[in-house]
Amino acid sequence: MRSTNPVLTRLDDVRRAERQVLGAADTMTVTDVVSRTVGLLLLAGVTAAVAWVVVPQAVWIPAALAGSSLASLALVLVISLRQVTNPPLIVGYAVLQGLLLGVASRAFEQVYPGIVVQAVIGTFGVFLGMALLYRARVVRATPRMARLVAGTLLGILVLSLVNLVAYLFTGRQGVAVYSLTAPVGWLPYVFSVVAIIAGAFSFILDFDLVERSTRAGLPRRYAWYCAFGLLVGLVFLYWQILRLLGYVRR
Repeated sequence: MRSTNPVLTRLDDVRRAERQVLGAADTMTVTDVVSRTVGLLLLAGVTAAVAWVVVPQAVWIPAALAGSSLASLALVLVISLRQVTNPPLIVGYAVLQGLLLGVASRAFEQVYPGIVVQAVIGTFGVFLGMALLYRARVVRATPRMARLVAGTLLGILVLSLVNLVAYLFTGRQGVAVYSLTAPVGWLPYVFSVVAIIAGAFSFILDFDLVERSTRAGLPRRYAWYCAFGLLVGLVFLYWQILRLLGYVRR
């Protein structure tokens, strides 16, 4: 079963390519993936806290958001397409994403006090909940689930891009509302809820892929790649929850 996370999907190909040449090589474990994921999350969190305090609110916010967004997107494409397991590059992504999280979250917090804590609790609550469901085998990764989640996430991506282009050229906001104070209709609510559900169930497929990859004996360096993929999924979920809470708080 292939993960719907675009970063982790390529591990299936890696596993098949390297399975015959591993021998007695040092192989990764689930503990390796967990430790690196926690480390990347802590690094992103510390960077976000520093950006929250240091980056001037009025002048540099647009530049910081645009620059870190483009740099983060570029790193995601490079790391996922080239199957990069280089820790400095992955750490660089965590730092850039932390900058983006810190600056943007501060903007939300100034309009809606307490919303960032709510979004963080909601993100990790969903993540841990899905981990427990997977551990207890209450929810299993199946081909049907993989197709459904993959199709949903692809649709979310396409609609988000179309909505963003339409907003930039016409100022109209459809499935997502970018202004922190503009009124929100029913469609953005539905879109956000669907995105959160799809993001949550993608973790089931990611957990399954990481578990199977450790059993297949991928080299330990791929623990960084898995941790990076999980970080991407968590960041996606955080933004969706933060946006939905912003809608509700209006």
